[in-house]
Amino acid sequence: MSGPHFDVVGVGNAVLDILAGVDDSFLEEKGFPKGSMTLVDSGAAEDLYQSVIINKEGPGGSVANSMCCLSLLGGKATFIGKVGDDNLGQIFVDNIKSIGVTFNTLPAQSGVGTGRCLVLVTGDAERTMQTYLGACIELDSDDIRADVISTGKVVFLEGYLWDPPRARDALVKAATLARKSERQVAFSLSDSLLVDRHRKEMSEFVNNYIDILFANEKEILALYQLDVLDDVIKLISSSGMLGVITRGAKGSVLIKGNTVNMVEAHSATVVDTTGAGDAYAGGFLYSYLRGNTLGECGVAGTIAASDVIGQLGTHPTGEIKQKFKKLGSSG
Repeated sequence: MSGPHFDVVGVGNAVLDILAGVDDSFLEEKGFPKGSMTLVDSGAAEDLYQSVIINKEGPGGSVANSMCCLSLLGGKATFIGKVGDDNLGQIFVDNIKSIGVTFNTLPAQSGVGTGRCLVLVTGDAERTMQTYLGACIELDSDDIRADVISTGKVVFLEGYLWDPPRARDALVKAATLARKSERQVAFSLSDSLLVDRHRKEMSEFVNNYIDILFANEKEILALYQLDVLDDVIKLISSSGMLGVITRGAKGSVLIKGNTVNMVEAHSATVVDTTGAGDAYAGGFLYSYLRGNTLGECGVAGTIAASDVIGQLGTHPTGEIKQKFKKLGSSG
């Protein structure tokens, strides 16, 4: 078996992010709770698309954002996700490839449109998301190939894929193949409500397959049904996993065995919080795969996240490499 030639193989939702600035009254008029993520059908997505002024479009989806971040830092990433055979799908593919991420998944042939996430950003930098998953849910086990999974040092799986049964089967297949190829498996919990819906099965998946678990504080507390982070830290310490827990302005906590690193957040002018956790994961994995200490990996993730929230959009700016060189994480 040949060695891996990608840092990370990412598996996730292939969503076109569409960012638009709105004011609070727009959200109130539409009845959208601020800060929420709501799934909508194609008609509602199209109506909303026509009712706002678009500021920016680009490839999105949680793990796709992380792969873009890793690639912009100089890492090598490939991504598996399902787009529709349509114009928006072609925009996604062209954009993600232009960032340097390899993408070879065949488009859905069912006629379902490419998934899109309309991100409504208010003046306080809060984002409210209306998501049409479209072709994303058509990702299935046939899209997961052993010869692709084995090309990554780490296989990074997106929790959002847990809802659609076929996509969930694809995640399990990817994790199983990664194990057979002796690759590390990383997993993002993605959303606390998702965890609530599937806690039992998700817990078993984490226990059986996962080497690196990414979550925010709310998600990890939901998984373990605990109220205090210290209790979660004890459980992860004894699990053998590497736990990466982001806490927004409180920074992040990294747990591996008896080692617990508390990493402070970087001060940043917040323009748009969309994609902060995704960028953190991309920066963390880039540093991790270059042999840096856990503390250094946490700082790398923090730098990537603070870069993303300082501008509109889900990907780091052109200055990110310079910031990493100053950190000394360029490997």
